[in-house]
Amino acid sequence: MYIKKISGNEQIAEDITSETFLKAMAAIDGFRGSCNIRVWLCQIAKNCYCSYLRKNGRLQTAELLPDIKDTTDIEALIISSEEMMKINQVLHELDEPYKEVFSLRVFGELSFKQIGALFNKSENWACVTYHRSRKKIQDAMEGNL
Repeated sequence: MYIKKISGNEQIAEDITSETFLKAMAAIDGFRGSCNIRVWLCQIAKNCYCSYLRKNGRLQTAELLPDIKDTTDIEALIISSEEMMKINQVLHELDEPYKEVFSLRVFGELSFKQIGALFNKSENWACVTYHRSRKKIQDAMEGNL
């Protein structure tokens, strides 16, 4: 999803994703666990995409890819380990059920239906709670809290 977002091309994203996982599998022994594995994978994906751009003459220098802070998608912030640490700090301070719903959705990759069932609530409740928690995190990240 990250590569599709920055490349704007589904086929390129699929190719880069395949290459990313091949490289990750080859380098898994070097993963120290000092960051979330998603951060590690996204960094590999970003490097593969930059290599693709260079190889195809689209990136002559170390041009910056779109800044993750410019997106409205909180999950995209996982790209930076510093940002991830900030998100975890903010998440740690969130009240329940916001903290758990956000974690289940983003890190547990559960559907809203599954999250609602865990709380004996509706799918809509899970969706609304998730979006409220996401907004709280975004506000805190932007210094609005």
